[in-house]
Amino acid sequence: MRFTPVFRSINKLLDLKSMKLLDNYSKFNPSPLTIKQFMDFGQTASEEESFTFLRQEIPVRLSNIMKEINLLPSNLLQMPSVLIVQDWHARSFRDLMEFESSTLADEEVLARFCQALKRVQERHASVVQTMAQGVLELKETHHVDNQTEMSIQYFLDRFYMSRISMRMLIHQHTLLFEPDADKDNPRIGMIDPHCKVKSVIMEAYQNAAYLCEEYYECSPDIEIKGQTLLKNAEGKKVPLELVYPPPHLYHILFELFKNSMRATVENHSRAHELPAIEVLVAKGEHDVSIRLSDQGGGIPRHITDHLFQYLFSTAPRPSMTPTKAPLAGYGYGLPLSRLYARYFHGDLILNSYDGYGTDAVVYLKALTHEATELLPVFNKTSTKQYQASIPTADWTDPSFSGSNKGFPSSSTGSMIS
Repeated sequence: MRFTPVFRSINKLLDLKSMKLLDNYSKFNPSPLTIKQFMDFGQTASEEESFTFLRQEIPVRLSNIMKEINLLPSNLLQMPSVLIVQDWHARSFRDLMEFESSTLADEEVLARFCQALKRVQERHASVVQTMAQGVLELKETHHVDNQTEMSIQYFLDRFYMSRISMRMLIHQHTLLFEPDADKDNPRIGMIDPHCKVKSVIMEAYQNAAYLCEEYYECSPDIEIKGQTLLKNAEGKKVPLELVYPPPHLYHILFELFKNSMRATVENHSRAHELPAIEVLVAKGEHDVSIRLSDQGGGIPRHITDHLFQYLFSTAPRPSMTPTKAPLAGYGYGLPLSRLYARYFHGDLILNSYDGYGTDAVVYLKALTHEATELLPVFNKTSTKQYQASIPTADWTDPSFSGSNKGFPSSSTGSMIS
């Protein structure tokens, strides 16, 4: 048998049968679900139906990203931490392939499948830090050119989004069907049909403030305004609710509050009173928007372009194995938070005003049928991203990209007559 380039780099991790299965599953596109489908499935589907779907869907998502891992620069693939990540993925794929040919979904098979999912979840628990360590290992031992940097950034967005999606699927199944599942929990797996937005904001703020006070012995107050209360069908004012997984929203807001607090405290170190962080909440027909505004001094525009790059941070880098939770410095907080926002087709944007402060705006889909998973697909288009060279600059400033700044480029077919 003649191995493809991908196979040659993983044939030490998978046996021949598993490699054939990997090749087969990677030819399928992932099937994105909406929050409405997650809700409907969680309320009406049986464990057998969940098993039938996940034993196919998780291997598809896993194999798609495993194929992409092996398109990374060879130097990165040989980093010790990246080898560990590859091994975890190979072992998880083998574990799931045990159920590939299961025709009967009896209690024993369902119980083993649930345990296999929990093993996968536990095995990949530290994959974010481990992959980050692998990139650091590369940067400490090799020169990383612009093309390699772009490939790594492109891959990490897709790799971590794939991880978010698989953890979502696994959590949904185990929370609903594991032997000690809480059947009286009002949540549908991870999704809260009545996620109170202000409550999540306050929880994220309070925990970030606790962390800030540990480091600086002070923290800014919070001021919340906007549509935190809405009138229901009976005309009574009730807290703004959203059908959403609260852990995802918390992750985003906690990171944003940490950043705003650090900037505010450090920018007003000699002030007697810290300016509060203002939070605006708005709900329209299609979107729920949450804006955090601080007076932390802002960020220069030449730096804001890098804020969503992995391993970029305006704070000193802490230890990869800290004795207490760091307030900032790994350079993963913002890009990961944006992925969580984008996972269900929301977004996270930053508007900074150098010398004054920063606005961070989180957009979430208000309608469950519009909140669809955003998933990476392994195909010829994605493969080309790892091979494309950086084009020759067509502006006097090489860092200026016409298409990214709103100007038409030759690739758009736009013509000025």
